[in-house]
Amino acid sequence: MNNSKVQAILAWGLAIMLTAALAACDGNDGGGVHTATGPSGPPPSGGAVKESADPLGKYDPPIELTTVRNLSDIVESNVLGVLKDEKFEDNRWSRLFFDRLGIQIKSNWVVKGNDTSDPYVQKLNVMLASGDLPDVIPVNATQLKQLADRDQIEDMTDLYDTYASPLLKEILSEGGLGPFNAATFGGKLMAVPQTGSAIEQAQFVWIRTDWLNRLGLKPPNTMDDVLAISQAFAERDPDGNHKNDTFGLAITKDLWGGSMGLEGFMAGYGAYPNIWLEDPSGKLKYGSVQPEIKKALQALQTMYKNGELDPEFGVKEGSKVSETIASGKIGMEYGQQWNSIWPLQLNIDRDPDAQWRAFPIVSESGGPAKVPLKFSTTRFFAVRKGAAHPEAVIKLFNLHVEKNWGETQESEYYYAPPDAESVWQLSLVQPAPTKKNLELFRRLDEVRRTGDKSKLTGEAKAIQKKLDMYESGSKEGFALWGWERIYGPDGAERVVDQYDRDNQFLYDKFEGAPTATMVERQTTLDKMQNEVFVKIILGAPLEEFDRFVEDWKKLGGEQITKEVNDYFSILNKRP
Repeated sequence: MNNSKVQAILAWGLAIMLTAALAACDGNDGGGVHTATGPSGPPPSGGAVKESADPLGKYDPPIELTTVRNLSDIVESNVLGVLKDEKFEDNRWSRLFFDRLGIQIKSNWVVKGNDTSDPYVQKLNVMLASGDLPDVIPVNATQLKQLADRDQIEDMTDLYDTYASPLLKEILSEGGLGPFNAATFGGKLMAVPQTGSAIEQAQFVWIRTDWLNRLGLKPPNTMDDVLAISQAFAERDPDGNHKNDTFGLAITKDLWGGSMGLEGFMAGYGAYPNIWLEDPSGKLKYGSVQPEIKKALQALQTMYKNGELDPEFGVKEGSKVSETIASGKIGMEYGQQWNSIWPLQLNIDRDPDAQWRAFPIVSESGGPAKVPLKFSTTRFFAVRKGAAHPEAVIKLFNLHVEKNWGETQESEYYYAPPDAESVWQLSLVQPAPTKKNLELFRRLDEVRRTGDKSKLTGEAKAIQKKLDMYESGSKEGFALWGWERIYGPDGAERVVDQYDRDNQFLYDKFEGAPTATMVERQTTLDKMQNEVFVKIILGAPLEEFDRFVEDWKKLGGEQITKEVNDYFSILNKRP
């Protein structure tokens, strides 16, 4: 995107409070901007940010940044569980930030689980309500709006323009202005959006192919095929132990997500929960309350009655369901490309004869299914108002992208080294290029066609080493099965390549900051939605869905829909 276009959009946004702050503001902030500091010393008392600021300048003496964090299962098991001399609070990334930038990161608290897990979100909400904030605050969009409304965080507009490196600006703007729209309030950028790859949310149907072969079944082409496979896995003793102890499909009490989620299953029925869709008239509608959802729920209810789902799924989180997968009792799940590393590798580790493969999601008719992609920027890094060095978090972003994709990249050490998985997740900030993994696959596929590995560099070279180690048949290579299932010739990324080439992605149409009613009611509506959906799957009358739709509208959904369409209408009128 060229600078003139960015600046035009910025000027428009300042006027109507829907800007994406990708370029410098013109300075008429009314004095509300906290000016940037230099490498050391207190912030200046006024004036503009320093024009000569070094995006990777080191603080001397060093500074301390406080924050809060979550420790995911993958990091705990697949990174810290195998690396020596590395801890969550003292590792190659924390040392790099200190050695290169002079930034010591201190966590006020750490909660085990994903950043969307109930314990983490609840503790974060309690902290936000108390007002006892760390310097750097990782939040979702709703929490960001609450902080901005309370005037508790720094305006990052000029700081981002001055301190963000050219590479960071390029990466964060690859997917368009949506992430910056979501972080902008009153024409001011109030946090740095952690963008990633929307297409990496794409789901596949992961199936145990050894079970398919044992039962004489073929991969699915239609949703009827999916249902038939699920039933066979539950009823035809696919593990050969002469016991009725297997299930067809893995799901969790949370219903949605990158592993064991139902987004891909429901898409097979043309149902797209949790995203905003554009109807033929150009208006936005919420996918969770459309009639297609009812048909998908009916199919799941039948599967539950048939014993194809774990009868305890309604109280099990992903970590518990992963134990059932690891024990070899489930043959199919919908999830993203990384599922082969977790939880499926757990099954392979216990049973070397097990085999899984990612297949494209399918539709009822057998035609190409649309692959729903929720707005992918869900994490924002805000800075406590009055923090001594609000620009420091931008430097963390700069160094993260530099060491993984810049001219001085060392991705074999900082991203995905041979001796561990996902080391990049040790970094406090984790932005990534939009089509990074797909482009990696295409480069590796070219190597498979030509046999020429000489031009591979960076992350592609590191992953090729993993694939070579897996192909060697060594014990160490066996532990890399999950990587082969992503980037190998029949890996999940080949399916992403197919999705991309066939234009199958269905993007969430709402990319703005949460509306006023979303902030007030969305959590309640989401909780009600999931409770009703689980009840229906467990056997409640399907008419419960119709009552849910009416309740959703009355309890805030109708007003949210109006607010979303008001925003969408203004957005479509921009120059």
